[in-house]
Amino acid sequence: MIKKILIANRGEIALRIIRTCNVLNIKPVSIYSDEDVNSLHVKKSHESYYVGSASPAQSYLNQNKIIEIALSSGADAIHPGYGFLSENSDFAELCEKNNLIFIGPTSNSLQLCGDKMQCKKIMRDAHVPTVPGSFDLVKNVETALDNANSIGYPVLLKSVFGGGGRGIRLVNNDDELRNAFDLATKESITAFGKSALLVEKFLPKIRHIEFQLARDKQGNTVHIFERECSIQRRHQKLIELSPSPVVSQKVRDEVGQLAINAVEAVEYSNLGTAEFLRLDDGTFYFIEINARLQVEHPVTELVSGLDLVKLQIDIANGETIPFKQSDLKLNGCAIECRINAENTFLDFAPSTGLVNDVVLPSGPGIRTDTYLYTQCTVSPFYDSLIAKLNSWGSDFDQARKRMVNALIDFHIRGIDTSISLYKTILTSDEFINGDLSTDFLDRFDILNRLEDNIKNEIASKQDIALAAASLHSMLYNSKISKYHKQNTNWDHQMYGL
Repeated sequence: MIKKILIANRGEIALRIIRTCNVLNIKPVSIYSDEDVNSLHVKKSHESYYVGSASPAQSYLNQNKIIEIALSSGADAIHPGYGFLSENSDFAELCEKNNLIFIGPTSNSLQLCGDKMQCKKIMRDAHVPTVPGSFDLVKNVETALDNANSIGYPVLLKSVFGGGGRGIRLVNNDDELRNAFDLATKESITAFGKSALLVEKFLPKIRHIEFQLARDKQGNTVHIFERECSIQRRHQKLIELSPSPVVSQKVRDEVGQLAINAVEAVEYSNLGTAEFLRLDDGTFYFIEINARLQVEHPVTELVSGLDLVKLQIDIANGETIPFKQSDLKLNGCAIECRINAENTFLDFAPSTGLVNDVVLPSGPGIRTDTYLYTQCTVSPFYDSLIAKLNSWGSDFDQARKRMVNALIDFHIRGIDTSISLYKTILTSDEFINGDLSTDFLDRFDILNRLEDNIKNEIASKQDIALAAASLHSMLYNSKISKYHKQNTNWDHQMYGL
């Protein structure tokens, strides 16, 4: 049984794992870099160890150092969270070799899921529909051109080892593909240390819908409903919600079974997510398995009533999933907004530095996962995600209204954030009507709407200030007039006349 877990991560996800460890009476062990000496995950851990300098390569990606700390601290297991080493098959294998339980899939499953080309072939054999495109590595530009002309432009040129929106380029013709091929190759080598490209058909106006999955070591598999992640920026998710407004129970059952087939085909264990693209005609295409806990896992927790981190630990302990598919009931609706430290009007440039003040929203159905506190520092060395704001309601309308109120109540001073962007999205008619797609921001000109909203907000505040000044003047003059009536010689006395 797991009694001590080293958390190979930082920030809000480290805090999230610590909370479940405390409930289970498991001792959480944290690591920290130079930048994170004063971080909350260090203060909240049972014990914490210095892992290296601020650079991720020297700290949260330093596999050998992390293994060394885990062994010397007496940890039984390592939880990688998301990002960093969470989908690194070499690290999972290193854990296995050192008799440390990796709280996630096996190194072999990670390797299969991380290789998009190999995974795509496995899905084809498992009769899980995939996006039209190349089934073999595209090693040169001539092969890429042949594939692109075969399936028809526009196409996406993608790194096989990409993730989180990295290593993807949209091309519309042969000339663009020739220019993009070398750039995509170099980008892949820089980001992942190797290059292997594939060509896929670009599908316009699509929805991104994923299914949360759990599979134990005994081979029992369930899906825990879907999450819609269609509102994105540069292939990075911004808002997630469950259930999707376009997924009926019939579709949920059908595509959920496809998701189960997908993870069983790679002999997956623990928690993971099967991601799909949905076309306007209702067709679903599998795109990948995210072999880890997702950033947006609170959405599923709110509509299912489950603690997904606990479920991860239980499965890692060898326990059987304690429920069947038929036992799971979708309850209400949940929405998550990823609060990022960035300047929306400077091409979403990261915003870092001292947080002078922070006020977290609260109230019925509101959950905030964050590492922020007043006088903390947002580091330039790590991801811009600083908080995950979640709302739950009995239906979509209640969840949305609660989220809007929570966004209004969420105050962060000292850095720029994406809060205003979400207020604009959540109050738009298109979002309210469920007209979602991965090009939502561009299709509905959301950034220009945001700019107009901010101008109106500033003008409104100026009007309020002028009204307050006018009211103050009226009250002041009223008092003077009253006093003047009572003291007829007041003017003479005041000015010495």
